[in-house]
Amino acid sequence: MTTKNDLPIDDNGAPHQTTEEGYDTLTTQHGVAVSDDQNHLKAGERGPMLMDDFHFREKIFHFDHERIPERVVHARGFAAHGFFECLEDLSDLTRAAVFKKGEKTPTFTRFSTVAGNKGSPDVARDVRGFATKFYTKEGNWDLVGNNIPVFFIQDAIKFPDLIHAAKPAPDRGFPQAQTAHDNFWDFISLSPESMNMVMWIMSDRTIPRSFRFMEGFGVHTFRLINAEGKSTFVKFHWKPKQGLQSVVWNEALKINGADPDFHRRDLWDAIQTGDYPEWELGLQVFDEEFAEKFDFDVLDATKIIPEEEVPVRIVGRLVLDKVVDNFFAETEQVAFCTNNVVPGIGFSNDPLLQGRNFSYLDTQVKRLGGPNFTHIPINAPQCPMRNFQQDGHMAMHNPKGRANYEPNSWGTEEGGPREDPANGYRHYPEEVSGQKVATRSETFADHYSQARQFYLSQTDIEQTHIANALTFELSKCQEMRVRKRMLSHLRNIHEDLAEAVADGLGLELPEPAKAARETKTDLKVSDALSIIKNGPKNFKGRKLGILVADGSDAGTVKALQDAMEEAGALTVVVAPKVGGAKLSDGSHIEAGEKIDGGPSILYDAVALVLSEEGANTLADLPPARDFVTDAMAHGKFIGLTEGAEPLLKVAGVMGKLDDGCFRLDDGGMDGFLEALPKLRKWDRDA
Repeated sequence: MTTKNDLPIDDNGAPHQTTEEGYDTLTTQHGVAVSDDQNHLKAGERGPMLMDDFHFREKIFHFDHERIPERVVHARGFAAHGFFECLEDLSDLTRAAVFKKGEKTPTFTRFSTVAGNKGSPDVARDVRGFATKFYTKEGNWDLVGNNIPVFFIQDAIKFPDLIHAAKPAPDRGFPQAQTAHDNFWDFISLSPESMNMVMWIMSDRTIPRSFRFMEGFGVHTFRLINAEGKSTFVKFHWKPKQGLQSVVWNEALKINGADPDFHRRDLWDAIQTGDYPEWELGLQVFDEEFAEKFDFDVLDATKIIPEEEVPVRIVGRLVLDKVVDNFFAETEQVAFCTNNVVPGIGFSNDPLLQGRNFSYLDTQVKRLGGPNFTHIPINAPQCPMRNFQQDGHMAMHNPKGRANYEPNSWGTEEGGPREDPANGYRHYPEEVSGQKVATRSETFADHYSQARQFYLSQTDIEQTHIANALTFELSKCQEMRVRKRMLSHLRNIHEDLAEAVADGLGLELPEPAKAARETKTDLKVSDALSIIKNGPKNFKGRKLGILVADGSDAGTVKALQDAMEEAGALTVVVAPKVGGAKLSDGSHIEAGEKIDGGPSILYDAVALVLSEEGANTLADLPPARDFVTDAMAHGKFIGLTEGAEPLLKVAGVMGKLDDGCFRLDDGGMDGFLEALPKLRKWDRDA
């Protein structure tokens, strides 16, 4: 459709303005075309500004108000659109439409770090948020969890204290995005309930390789309620289809320097290249009878239910297949609330969950400027929304018709919506009795048994990483009493762990902390708690860095690229110059990264495809030497050609080559490719 002037019509029926060159015309917020966006209006060429310049006033006004308060926690996040597909009919458990077999529900998932601000690095040692908004036919359901299934505290009243302790100290404003300081460990060492979480955060779970390769958990015990009103307890699990993977600590430190947006870039690139991340949704479903017999309280958010006791039932899949159009409008303004549930999903009496249900709504009102944050498109349900709520800041939709109250006696046109007893949300009518008390249930009192179980469920290398992480973090504490208090807790978890940390700190072991409940030593090892035991079955979604220089063998480079394409993995060519290199057959290959911008820490494995001449050239470059030494130190599989030896010698690793290093030009290509899914040569790390 066009106007008399042959101008297209916008959605609002107004002419769509374009410049003579065919660009959309720049306008003010009120739609007035702008003639000059380079200079403000002045009284003479060198004179003062004139108040008549409404365009300048509006532009600066808007800029001055661009920032909204960042989240207190989970400030640094990244998100993507996708869908959830239910693979089983769960009508026996819940009436929720999202759990009807074959139902596809649009979703928006946001990953985040917890402690750091918006400008902090991606690979800080931290818990990762894993929050998914389901735009169901019955309203929005927000599953707001983490990549760890337990939490630091049992009651929400302690949440401000926990976060204050983890954040930068108020007097000095540092350290940022880290817990290696006195305030955090002082709080933790005075909170025995945190000991299970301590094992998780000191494991490699808090330095994931990618959002795509980490688990997610609802953390709390929720309820599923079917059409007959029967309730079943449930815990929610997200399991990555491409397996678990983390980086090692030294690698994390260097990644944050080389690419502080490492996780963001990884998710963006994966979706943009069509390698859509996917997770399976699993449920642990159990009844009151199991809850009564379980060794721990199912309402205690510092405890898990081992998968060996209640298997995880896979019921659906989450696929992320679209990046956001605008980071602020979607990722920054999305508002998750744990109390956003739909008919068929309800809450337990978990005291941490109950507190979150209050806190999240309050937070959104503060951060997004008022009660109408559900009018923002990313937060709006994709089913009809009808109520009598009106006015307030940024009200985009007010009730239509005469009535703005109910009950009213007006007809269907003017009277507005009505409650629906048959189909509306009903809370589970749980029987509740007891005195009003501010106390903690005795069933929450065992603080060490599951921490011990987690530690024993790790492989030897993972146990070493936990001990090293504790040693590093506590070494940053200046207060000796804090270090000793933590060591006293570790003795209640496992003596070997306590001894390793004490030895690393150069301290004598103190007496064990007084425990409210004696540590159970008979809890069975759970393989589901280990990252290494749940790694990938292939190299799909990973990245191989190929180091080349002039004279690199073209056939070897091509074979590696073809193999990675077949495996569903990416290759990045790294060269002395970003312009690339001239290969052995005379062809030119462009580089994805210059050597000092593409260190080996960014890749899951590396290949040194070098001629002797090329290796000698690289040997003079410190980043090239680091490329090799870091790959060796981080236990990565290395493919190499004979010509790479000059670089290996200068880097000091020639005599350290092991069976995780493969000669690509001497029949070792197949072995290299077969080793890649293992991701690490772990005994080299040990």
